Amino acid sequence: MGSREIKSPEDMLETPASLEVDGRSRKKLGMFFIESDNRRTAFGRGYTGGTTPVDIHGKPIADLSKTGGWIAALFIFGNEMAERMAYFGLSVNMVAFMFYVMHRPFSSSSNAVNNFLGISQVSSVLGGFLADAYLGRYWTIAIFTTIYLAGLIGITLCASMKIFVPNQDQCDQLSLLLGSCEPAKPWQMLYLYVVLYLTAFGAAGIRPCVSSFGADQFDERSKDYKTLLDRFFNFFYLCVTIGAIVAFTLVVYIQIERGWGAAFGSLAIAMGVSNMLFFAGTPLYRHRLPGGSPLTRVAQVLVAAFKKRHVPSTRSELVGLYELPGRHSAIKGSGKIPHTDDFTCLDKAALQLKEDGGNPSTWRLCTVTQVEEVKILIKLIPIPACTIMLNVILTEFITLSIQQAYTLNTHIGKLKLPVTCMPVFPGLSIFLILCLYYSVFVPVSRRITGHPHGASQLQRVGIGLFISILSVAWGGVFERFRRGYAIKHGYEFSFLTPMPDLSAYWLLIQYCLIGIAEVFSIVGLLEFLYEEAPDAMKSIGSAYAAIAGGLGCFAASIINSIVKSVTRNPENKQQSWLSQNINNAKFDYFYWLLTVLSIINFCIFLYSAHRYKYRTEQTFEAWETKQNILAEDS
Repeated sequence: MGSREIKSPEDMLETPASLEVDGRSRKKLGMFFIESDNRRTAFGRGYTGGTTPVDIHGKPIADLSKTGGWIAALFIFGNEMAERMAYFGLSVNMVAFMFYVMHRPFSSSSNAVNNFLGISQVSSVLGGFLADAYLGRYWTIAIFTTIYLAGLIGITLCASMKIFVPNQDQCDQLSLLLGSCEPAKPWQMLYLYVVLYLTAFGAAGIRPCVSSFGADQFDERSKDYKTLLDRFFNFFYLCVTIGAIVAFTLVVYIQIERGWGAAFGSLAIAMGVSNMLFFAGTPLYRHRLPGGSPLTRVAQVLVAAFKKRHVPSTRSELVGLYELPGRHSAIKGSGKIPHTDDFTCLDKAALQLKEDGGNPSTWRLCTVTQVEEVKILIKLIPIPACTIMLNVILTEFITLSIQQAYTLNTHIGKLKLPVTCMPVFPGLSIFLILCLYYSVFVPVSRRITGHPHGASQLQRVGIGLFISILSVAWGGVFERFRRGYAIKHGYEFSFLTPMPDLSAYWLLIQYCLIGIAEVFSIVGLLEFLYEEAPDAMKSIGSAYAAIAGGLGCFAASIINSIVKSVTRNPENKQQSWLSQNINNAKFDYFYWLLTVLSIINFCIFLYSAHRYKYRTEQTFEAWETKQNILAEDS
């Protein structure tokens, strides 16, 4: 397709669009969009793209009843469940594996895993780009899930073969604490990092595509489309949660009973089985044609707008804003998008001048739809950006709360729960909330808000962010009590010895709160991004959520490094807030710092959400414009 992605028709005279607000040609421009692709569900039930589903060969599906729907979604759910199981299984076990087996310091192990989690999510933009531009979502998932499996097999070999790990002889707990165990050789760490980041690369192609590909299985022209989409994203995240619960329980149990090789091997087996199920569902899937490189289209708009930045809207040789006549968009896999008044500087890219000629370069003249794609991508950024802080808290809880749990009593009666199982409780709270969502939350909130689904997407994101503040604030309160209790009862220097009279289940409060926050924020965000993203950029839109998660992991590492550097004073023998000895550290101060940052972030979100205008509202305004035109003509 090359650089001339959006083809301009030779007959430019058919393009009527003046920038004059009161001109008839400007009104005719609005007519082009409102007729595009018969958007039956635009008013009141969510924006739709009007694109036609195709089979794996790119041909229109004659009978939609034989494809898609919940049956096809189930095969996709299985793939996501296994990917999440592997992701959380690595996140909770890899820190301990690096510490106990590879003999790396706990802090560097945590940072390495945080970087792994961050890269696996930030690089999701690559998978989203390939899916939207060239491969389509199905083939992107198929290729990258195979890469993911190869990485898991490599990690299993690392944990199973002695050649890949340092000597474990004469390395007891005291030696680990003193750092006197034989360290891993550079090539051993290199191998571990290569296979670890290979799985991160595999996740980069799966994560932005799975939710969008699953949502593609539902008919957007169905009268129940909005309800089906809402339920799909809830069930999708339920599968994510089940995968996490299995990782935090069964995989941890396997590690304790059978060793590291069996634990990581179980993740590889689960991914292999899910891959087979995913491929088995191939005849049932509905596909969307890739619309060509979205980054090229974005670049074309920016370049064209820059070239015409000095062109005034009153110029005599100005023809108007350029758009293809008729119902169809110039972008494959996309419906037309009505013109909006946001970021008017970008409208210069669609300014059609007489000097442009009959077949101008797409790097000089873009369609209004292409310009609006870029506007939408820009307008979406603040919302997922505000969830970065939530992901910081989630990342910190995975590592810091495990350190807290090592000092606490994890017995339930006579049953001792492994410390690495503690993160299962947020998953259980998510599972419970999702099960009760439609029977409890929706009816109650519907009476309060009047919204048919209980709360809008942005309202759900806001509820989640608010609850996350409560979660991290409680974490600070409990940590202050826990540290005081440890010092009072003589555990100041025994930070790996559990205190029998202080239960670890006080951590359940912060775990449950962050689980509830995750349900509202992440599920609402995924649905918001899928509906609001341009038709030919759905995977890029979904990648925004993964990028926010990745940036949260990186931000957590950066915040940790800054706090350690600022609060540590070697001259006065003052340890940092995040020192390895948690009973001498100041984790409570750190939690309150996160609380303050979360409150600031929440205020920014409220401002951004208040200013955001859903695409349904803009489409409705275009519909009103059309009605006014028809009324004037009559």
